[in-house]
Amino acid sequence: MSSAVLVIGASRGIGRELAHQYLAEGRRVIATARDDAGLQALQAAGARALRLDVASTVSVSGLAWQLDGEALDTVLFCAGVYGPASSGLQTPTAAEFDRVMHTNVLGPMQVLPQLLDVLAPQARLGLLTSRMGSLGLRSSASGWLYRASKAAANSVLKDLSLVLAGRALCVALHPGWVQTDMGGAQADLDVATSARDLRATLAGLTPADNGRFLNHDGQPLAW
Repeated sequence: MSSAVLVIGASRGIGRELAHQYLAEGRRVIATARDDAGLQALQAAGARALRLDVASTVSVSGLAWQLDGEALDTVLFCAGVYGPASSGLQTPTAAEFDRVMHTNVLGPMQVLPQLLDVLAPQARLGLLTSRMGSLGLRSSASGWLYRASKAAANSVLKDLSLVLAGRALCVALHPGWVQTDMGGAQADLDVATSARDLRATLAGLTPADNGRFLNHDGQPLAW
């Protein structure tokens, strides 16, 4: 079986565009979605579609066997939520906190270890986080729950890169401020450009890049 691209969280936005661009390149794509509409759209586009809710332990537990026998040379984890909009120190509710942290932090912590046995040698793995999670670049406290979740996701990626050193190239990726449902129409980057940049950045990784935090165009970002 030929190697494949896996896109986690491909029912909309950047994940969907990444799946479509890889398919247009002639790549074999496996892509996940949570609902029937997302699965049907991915299948219609030519992807192998898998149902997955990254925040559900039960859902994630069924992923490894569905990927048995695959050789993934490219993995992009795109699933994420923003949560409540905030401009200061508004305390999130317990439900808001659980939703954001379960999706943005527990999600990759549950899903990515399931992939260890199906990664091709020198696979490229990108976890979409955000420069909003950067401590070194921070100049605003807006969206502080989202920021906290992405800072934690950066930590998850760094640990993954240490465990997989020599086997895979793992990076945290900032996709830019993108015109998606999350980013809004006023964002400065269209989704096709972001996805194209992300694909080029992953393809151009060298062993020295393992464990780095990179902008969509490949420029390094401060943690």
